[in-house]
Amino acid sequence: MIRLGLCCAFRDQPIKFATTTATSIAKMERPDALAKLSRLCLANAEALLAALQYCADNRIGCFRVNSQILPLKTHPICGYEVEELPDRDEIVRRFKACGKFVKHHKLRTCFHPDQFVVLNSQRPEVVESSIRELEYQAEVAEWIGADVINIHGGGAYGDKPKALADFVRNLDRLSARVRKRLTVENDDKVFTPDDLLPICEATGIPLVYDVHHHRCLPDSLSVEQATTKALTTWNREPLFHISSPLEGWQGPKPERHHDFIDVNDFPACWRNEQITVEVEAKAKEVAVEKLARELIEARLAGAG
Repeated sequence: MIRLGLCCAFRDQPIKFATTTATSIAKMERPDALAKLSRLCLANAEALLAALQYCADNRIGCFRVNSQILPLKTHPICGYEVEELPDRDEIVRRFKACGKFVKHHKLRTCFHPDQFVVLNSQRPEVVESSIRELEYQAEVAEWIGADVINIHGGGAYGDKPKALADFVRNLDRLSARVRKRLTVENDDKVFTPDDLLPICEATGIPLVYDVHHHRCLPDSLSVEQATTKALTTWNREPLFHISSPLEGWQGPKPERHHDFIDVNDFPACWRNEQITVEVEAKAKEVAVEKLARELIEARLAGAG
């Protein structure tokens, strides 16, 4: 059975996540800033519960949580510990309520940290900030029952083997709660499935196979071979990514995402697997629901 996933936000539904800017927070006295950040965290916990309710009601099996669910949590100047917030206990309670909802409705939640998370960066300060971000997301992941924190391999810096060795070395700096959730994804510029699979096999870090990225940056593996190999890296339900090119595969920039998914881009070899497929499409919940309908129609047509 395919579990389709919605990424972070909605196109049409009135479910919004609150945010703020570091500039705004920095202008405030610290107690006032913490009070505002506390209110935003509470609001985001409620928005997350609404998002999960929508997913449960509309057969969307997975929700990717925005990295700024606790706004500015790891910012170098405006960042904070949850214990500093006036509503800390209520914030945690509300997020844990989301976790109970997820478990009761057999949903799945996950994180995909922003691009500034680069574990193999050549700049020590970037590695340090990346680790802080992963630790923060793992804290929230524990509250809500998320089992994936997905990152990219980082840069090659002119030496892929060394870059991958740096990635592996820095894994040892992560806590157990990050490591048990951490996954790595092939990208469309640097690291292919062929590059990452040996790392996944050696470290136990699962591969989130992004088929769009693989089509943009191919290697020696076919989609079917990459799928088979990626599946073997998982000790829980595998999670993959799907998207379609904005201007078609022959367009000038096939890496850019379309509003919707072309059902023909959905690999045939995925259709009978028990996997989660996050739908990376700009039309958000509308795109997920459209793809779900088209997959059912394709199955029925095949059965006929």
